[in-house]
Amino acid sequence: MKMTDKSMKYSRKDSSEDSTEMGFLDHLEELRWRLIKILIAVFVFTIAGFFFSDFFLNLLIEPSKELDMKIQVLKVQGLLMLKFWIAFVVGIVFSIPVLGYQLWAFVAPGLYQKEKNWGPWLVVSITAFFLLGALFAYTVLVPFAMKFLIGVGVPDVQKNISIEFYAKFVTQLIVGTGLIFQLPVVSYILTKMGLVSPSFLRRSWRYAFMAILVLAAAITPPDPFSMIVMTIPLVFLYELSIIVSRFALRSSEKAVAV
Repeated sequence: MKMTDKSMKYSRKDSSEDSTEMGFLDHLEELRWRLIKILIAVFVFTIAGFFFSDFFLNLLIEPSKELDMKIQVLKVQGLLMLKFWIAFVVGIVFSIPVLGYQLWAFVAPGLYQKEKNWGPWLVVSITAFFLLGALFAYTVLVPFAMKFLIGVGVPDVQKNISIEFYAKFVTQLIVGTGLIFQLPVVSYILTKMGLVSPSFLRRSWRYAFMAILVLAAAITPPDPFSMIVMTIPLVFLYELSIIVSRFALRSSEKAVAV
């Protein structure tokens, strides 16, 4: 009888371990399918972006038309490779809503109902702030940076720029600014998770400023002027993040009080 009880004990233990392992494997399987869906979205939007690559290329070239410079194709395959690059960037950018939704759908089952309610708004906010940052870069940062950089030079020297270098410079500035504009969204999420608070963000402004400089240098084209230009909106975004964090904290306190 003791042997039977012991064997039943081990059987229950093994069954519990198998159940836990299967649950973990199920999560991995779900994550795998979420990533596959994201990759499919990137692939589909990349294909579509290639067919509209001329349209997006004209948008990138538009800020340079009023400047004293000429854009040239320096390689036989240069324009084709540039179209592939533009299509890939378009695929990633247009997949941002899909990325946000899939990541949210993966973590949502483990959240409380109140936390699930702000999920759709979070996905919309990620997309909206990225588009706002991209628009700000295209209408303000890119023209300002190009005028300054092209204006620095000798009058007798012709300013002929490779189209690959120019397009990647502008694209990197636009996408980088879109990512930087996610700072208020990140602040909201971290505050909701209890990892940061408005007072913590206010006290840590010195460290934040150093991090801003490093971040600006990492995601902008490799020249000091672009880094400085990117630092200015980052400072304002950090202040906005403190305001957003204060709002998130107050809403959490009200929810607890209710």
